[in-house]
Order: sequence, then C-alpha cells, then structure tokens
Amino acid sequence: MKEIYTIFGNPVAHSKSPSMHNNCFKAFLIPSCYTKTELKDGKKLKKTIFDLKIKGANITIPYKEEAYKICDVLDTNAKTIGAVNTIVNNNGKLHGYNTDSTGFVKSISEYKDVKSILILGAGGTARAISVALKNEGYNIEILNRSQNRLEFFKSLGVDTNSHDSFKTNKNYDMVVNTTSAGLLENSLPFDRDKLTNILQNSKYAIDVMYGKITPFLTLANELGKITKDGEDMLLYQGVLAFDYFTQHKFNTDDIQKYMREGLKS
Repeated sequence: MKEIYTIFGNPVAHSKSPSMHNNCFKAFLIPSCYTKTELKDGKKLKKTIFDLKIKGANITIPYKEEAYKICDVLDTNAKTIGAVNTIVNNNGKLHGYNTDSTGFVKSISEYKDVKSILILGAGGTARAISVALKNEGYNIEILNRSQNRLEFFKSLGVDTNSHDSFKTNKNYDMVVNTTSAGLLENSLPFDRDKLTNILQNSKYAIDVMYGKITPFLTLANELGKITKDGEDMLLYQGVLAFDYFTQHKFNTDDIQKYMREGLKS
C-alpha cells in the first residue's frame, strides 16, 4: 500500500512540492505518492492528517503556526520558531520540524554583501527566517500590517514596526516579502510610495513566493534591483523535509539533484 504525503495550505494549487517529492520517490524506487490538499480551516489540520492517513506533510501559508500546535514532538528549531512546515506521522504521533529557516539562509548565501534585512510580514515564515538570520549575524527588522504577532520578534531582540509607525528613513541591503500579497491578486505588501522609497535604498528584493513574478518583485525590477523568488528556498527546505520523511536513508546531494529535476519538469 502506497504511503501518502501532501502539502497543506490555502492557496495550494500553485505548489511545486508534489513535482519535487514525487520525482524523488520515483528515482529512489519508493512506492509513495505526494499530493496537494487545500485546507479551508486550519483547525481541521490534525483531523485531516489522520482521516486521509497522511504519512508526512509540508505546511504552507497560512497554517504553519497551527501545525506547531498539533504536533506531539517538536525539534529544537521548531520549538524556537513556534512554527512547523514539516510533519511526520510516526505511528500516530506527529513529529514537527521547521526546514524553512535553513532553506532560506542557503537560498541567499550567494549575496555576500548583505548585512541588514527588512522582513515584510510576521507569520510562520517570517518567524523561521528571522531566527535563522539572527543566528547567522544579520541585522534584521520586521514590518507587519499591525502590532499583532510582533511579540515573538520583540522577544528575539529584533526591531519591529507596524505599517502605521514605520518611518522610511532607513537603508536596508535586502527586503524580503513573506506575506501572501500578490500570490492570487495584484496587491503589494505595503503602501506603494513607501515601499518604493524602501526599495530605492536597498540592493536586493526577495519574495518567498514562487511560480509568478509578484507585484513586489515587479516593482523591485522596475527600480533596477536584484530580485529573486522563493524557488531556491522551496528546493532547499524540501531536501530537508524529504530527508525527514525517509528517515535519513538517502544522500542529500542526490535528493537535491532529483528535486531540482522535479522543479524543472
């Protein structure tokens, strides 16, 4: 009987995770299948995992913090971040991990001159990359729509601002959009004029979304900035997730090779 893996989120139709993971299953001759599951209510995440007999799952926007709550066992990284993007169902016990943090840091490692980073949004992805970036010695700041959800970042010793309180008189080497703005519609994560001012004084603009040129990246491109979407982050976090799914049985370089092939297919 095939073991079933999936990605939970809303929206989730755009996800390339099935292509990556299924290509690995095929390459390693594993009789498993990876699907997409759009979830309308995060409170039903745990029940859905058991109802569908899911062996392992990735979690995307907006349910990473809900995933954290339902896990029976958490790795140190997930505990620190308070968000989970990878779950393994181990005989009815849900083991939670966060592979976003490592994936993001690796995805921007080519930019050697980055010291200061402004992160837009305060959800599970922002939590993950904030912890990782701070541990790597970057100077980071959070900008969220409201004061809600900022306490976690304040506890890290990170500067935080809401849209109302933010002053656009600082320079950042990199601006990272972790919000879902622009994924399904043509909205920006922040006021256009203020965002333009921020980007004009930065070097790089990164969007953790992938599969389309978001309005955020479009604006950054118009301003002549170096831009990157979240495909590399997806790849690197996916390699770690697959390693957890398969209990570290395979070489991670081989996993990365097959996942990259899956992304291109």
